[in-house]
Amino acid sequence: MSILIPFVSYMLLGACAGTLAGLFGVGGGIIIVPALVIAFELQGMSPEILTHMAVGTSLATIVFTSISSIRTHHQKQGVLWSIFKPLSVGIVVGAVLGVFTAGALPGAVLQMVIGIFALLIAAQMGFGLTPKASRSVPGDQVLIGVGGGIGWASAIFGIGGGSLTVPFLSWCNVRMQQAVGTSAACGLPIAVAGALTNVVEGWGNPALPDLTTGYLYWPGLVGIVLTSVIFARFGANLAHKLSPTVLKKIFALLLVVVGSKFLFF
Repeated sequence: MSILIPFVSYMLLGACAGTLAGLFGVGGGIIIVPALVIAFELQGMSPEILTHMAVGTSLATIVFTSISSIRTHHQKQGVLWSIFKPLSVGIVVGAVLGVFTAGALPGAVLQMVIGIFALLIAAQMGFGLTPKASRSVPGDQVLIGVGGGIGWASAIFGIGGGSLTVPFLSWCNVRMQQAVGTSAACGLPIAVAGALTNVVEGWGNPALPDLTTGYLYWPGLVGIVLTSVIFARFGANLAHKLSPTVLKKIFALLLVVVGSKFLFF
């Protein structure tokens, strides 16, 4: 198969992921990973490594999208750097451990784990399950531990951690705009540590196709990055014209389909 056709499909995936991410206010990883799994299956890649490649490639794309997001939130004073610093220490360690955890799982099991996570996020968004602000921000040692958990889970699922970080910060009485901005900043260390560790974890695997560096698949990375950042802005603008309640229910339904595909088909 010519590389041109898959590359164009990755650009289209980036456009769709960017639009949906901007539209629904979530990181693109929860969309990109399932789509890459399907794309890699259609390309005939080994089932034992294609899910790991989808996760590694998704994390690499988040490196680029998060930089743009951080800049925007910082300009609007939306990043609480005093919280980010201890969280990021735990995040880096957790992300490295998360990649090694995912690497120890067979591809089919990793897909099941991602499917369960998609269904949990669907329930959270569909039923509006968010913790009520009921405590203050804990000390640095607790934040490091929380960051470790967020980084570990995010690296397994190939996400930037927003669906985990924002609810935690909201629970700690952080204003929503700053919770989102700080979460966006936390996505960068998750993505960098996770992507680099996926390169190491997959290095030399004989099942890898051409144009890979470890579990990072370059055509997918470049194609997605070229379009996702642009279309994320389009999706964000479109979101302001539509009902947020309806949008969340539609996205929850999409995640149910994704989760069910990984668990039952």
